[in-house]
Amino acid sequence: MRVALPLVVGIGGTIGGVSSTERALRITLDAVEAEGYRTRMFGGADMARLPLYDPKATTRTPDERAFVDAIREASAVIIASPGYHGSISGVVKNALDLLEETARDEGRAYLADMPVGLIATAYGWQATGSTIAALRSIVHALRGWPTPFAAAINTQVTKFDDEGGANDPAVLEQLRLVGRQVARFAPLSEPAN
Repeated sequence: MRVALPLVVGIGGTIGGVSSTERALRITLDAVEAEGYRTRMFGGADMARLPLYDPKATTRTPDERAFVDAIREASAVIIASPGYHGSISGVVKNALDLLEETARDEGRAYLADMPVGLIATAYGWQATGSTIAALRSIVHALRGWPTPFAAAINTQVTKFDDEGGANDPAVLEQLRLVGRQVARFAPLSEPAN
C-alpha cells in the first residue's frame, strides 16, 4: 500500500484575479514541494466561493467542506494575505473563521500544534509589518505555531511575473525560506484522523 505524502495547505490571494499575494504563496508552496510534500492551494478564486462565515449554520457548502477537510488532513499551513488598511484581508479572515468547524475535533482542533508559515504583501512597508503581526496573533489564537521567519513583501518595490518569479532574488529566497521552515517543522504535526 502506498502512503500519501504529507499535505501542506496554502491559503491566500485576492478576489480580483491572480495577485502578488497568490504568486508569493505559489513560490512558497513550490519550495514545500521541493522538500517532498504535497500541497493544496486555496487562492483568491477559491476563497471568493466561501460564503461569509455563519457560526449558526447547520450545513456547509461543498467549497466550505473541501476547505475544512483539507485543513484537517494537513500537516502544516501557509497563510498569505495582502495588507488591507493595516491588517489582513476580509477573504483570508473569512476562510480562517471557517476553522471554527474544527473546534470539537478529537484529533486536532483548529491549527493546534501545526507549523504555520506567514506571508504579507502590501504597497508599502507599514502594512506588511502590521499584517504579519495580525496573522501571528490569529495563528496563536488558533493554537498554531508560526514559523520563526515570515515574509513581508513591499509590492511597491517587488514585482512578480507570470512565470513564477520576481524581480528581487532576496524576496524569492525569503519565500522559499518560509516554505523550507514549514517543511522542516511539519513532521512534528500529526493530522487528525
